[in-house]
Amino acid sequence: MLIYFLIALLVLYLLLILPRFSKRKETKAFLTTPFAHRGLHDKEKEIPENSLAAFKCAVDHGYGMELDLHLSKDGKVFVMHDDSLLRTCGVDKQLSELDSSELFAYRLENTDEKIPMFSEVLDLVDGKTPLLIEVKPSGKNNSALCEAIMDLLSGYHGAYMIESFDPRVLIWFRKNAPNIIRGQLSQDFSKSEQKMGFLGFVLTNLFLNIASAPDFIAYHFESRNALSFNLVRYLYHTPVFFWTIRSKKEQEKVQVSGAGYIFEHYLA
Repeated sequence: MLIYFLIALLVLYLLLILPRFSKRKETKAFLTTPFAHRGLHDKEKEIPENSLAAFKCAVDHGYGMELDLHLSKDGKVFVMHDDSLLRTCGVDKQLSELDSSELFAYRLENTDEKIPMFSEVLDLVDGKTPLLIEVKPSGKNNSALCEAIMDLLSGYHGAYMIESFDPRVLIWFRKNAPNIIRGQLSQDFSKSEQKMGFLGFVLTNLFLNIASAPDFIAYHFESRNALSFNLVRYLYHTPVFFWTIRSKKEQEKVQVSGAGYIFEHYLA
């Protein structure tokens, strides 16, 4: 009986981490594009992360760009990595608790660059290079954020993919916009500063793939030996991207392995 139980457990495990296969060809086309992490930012040149200046630099260099999206209090989509404005604007306020007029008043990293709206980024890029869009819901605004993003993307004709640490985002896109390429962001949460307990174990091992059906996995480069990640990658031949690559040496390792990558602090 034990052998049957173990076989059933193995089958369940492989089902839990199952990705989607139907967008494989389209997803692989992005693997050769270097994605600038939060744009091609450079503090020494006063080009803040996730700023229009950083995105323009990425376009000028022919790079794709990774960017992070949040929803403001009045339902507008803004580009910022953190939930809070503290690190980049020096103000201890949550982006989701501020409306557009308040957000327009702040500047990034003591420069003249303001917090950009996603619509401004789309106008700037205009299909010139691919976008890797990280969706970052806050509290219960997951559906509202996804809907607002889709409203903006519905008229955009450039290449892009959606990704998120939150499987609920992928589930929303699976249900409401299945043609969009979607990816699961993850890492080994047991080695991160975020102590997430059982949820961290589930996310590390990609056990919610069964519900979110990702087309690709974007995994932390330092966590690349994780078992479930490698099973999804090699058993199911799932396209993968590594974050965040910070040297040519790391880049070469990634490229030899056939993976895509998100980079910063050097020119790829």
